[in-house]
Amino acid sequence: MLKSIKEDIQAVFDRDPAVRTRWEVVTCYPGFHAALIHKLSHRLWHAGFKWLARFISHIGRWLTGIEIHPGATIGRRVFIDHGMGVVIGETAEIGDDSTLYHGVTLGGTSWSGGKRHPTLGKGVVVGAGAKILGPIKIGDGAKIGSNAVVVKDVPDGATAVGIPARILDEEKSLARAKKAEKMGFSAYAIGDDLNDPITKAIHGLLDHTVATDHKIELILQYLERIGVRTEEAKAAADAFDPKHLNKIVD
Repeated sequence: MLKSIKEDIQAVFDRDPAVRTRWEVVTCYPGFHAALIHKLSHRLWHAGFKWLARFISHIGRWLTGIEIHPGATIGRRVFIDHGMGVVIGETAEIGDDSTLYHGVTLGGTSWSGGKRHPTLGKGVVVGAGAKILGPIKIGDGAKIGSNAVVVKDVPDGATAVGIPARILDEEKSLARAKKAEKMGFSAYAIGDDLNDPITKAIHGLLDHTVATDHKIELILQYLERIGVRTEEAKAAADAFDPKHLNKIVD
């Protein structure tokens, strides 16, 4: 028990740059308090003291603003940052080294008994306000974006965003960012909100440009294999600046 508490304190230091001392964690971090109270209520729950476990978890909710059912299974070094409004259901499972931010809900989608809440793997990060609903699996190392609503499984290491949540194509996003940078505007200005028609159009243009570049590269490689010199063509392509199009149009 003492070792687990020390690990929880260290987890705060590992994931919150604002923390200064262990005394600050022990006295001022509601996520740490909620985890500590849950350790007690969880033991009582499985020892058969159901009402007492629920009453202690209720006190914890009143003190911290974090509601964790005593039946929920929480791994080691789980960190709930800020914590206000977090709700974790009875059959939820959270793997070691996971991080939850404020407003997160690990909820159910039915009133039937049995497994009805999510299972989070190890090292999962759930952004503020995200809702993960139903007996689904979030894979190890996955990331859930703020305010996402997740109702389907998320693979290991994937990133899910949106309502309903969708899995981001990391390779495609990286290719878009590189192409956007080359074309002279910030990739950070390009959102992933596919409900926005302008974002859809920009993503379509970038994807088409990336695909075209790839085809050109394959053509140049083929020409080189049959003995055609392509250095000048490559130099011309590399020297092309999309900004010059504005001058041509003007």
